[in-house]
Amino acid sequence: MTTATTLGDAIFSLNMTRGEDFLYKSSGAIVAAIVVVVIVIVTLVLILLKLYNRRMRTRRELEPKSPKPPVPPPLDPNSNGPQQPATVTFSPADIQVESR
Repeated sequence: MTTATTLGDAIFSLNMTRGEDFLYKSSGAIVAAIVVVVIVIVTLVLILLKLYNRRMRTRRELEPKSPKPPVPPPLDPNSNGPQQPATVTFSPADIQVESR
């Protein structure tokens, strides 16, 4: 026994096959377009960062250098010799010895 298909059903199934085939063929082009767009965006971001870095570097190089901080005055105004660095002293309470 054979089943008869109507002309509308045959056209509908034929259109679905062509539509799916078109989607499969165009999916590669869609993926390629997305990859190209991502590459273009990344390239633009890198170029902008490079220009920003160059601009900031030239701005840092061209701005006037800040003077060195002033030297603090000596503690004893009567001393003419060089200032000695502060010394650190330990009291016996600071030193901890292990007991066995």
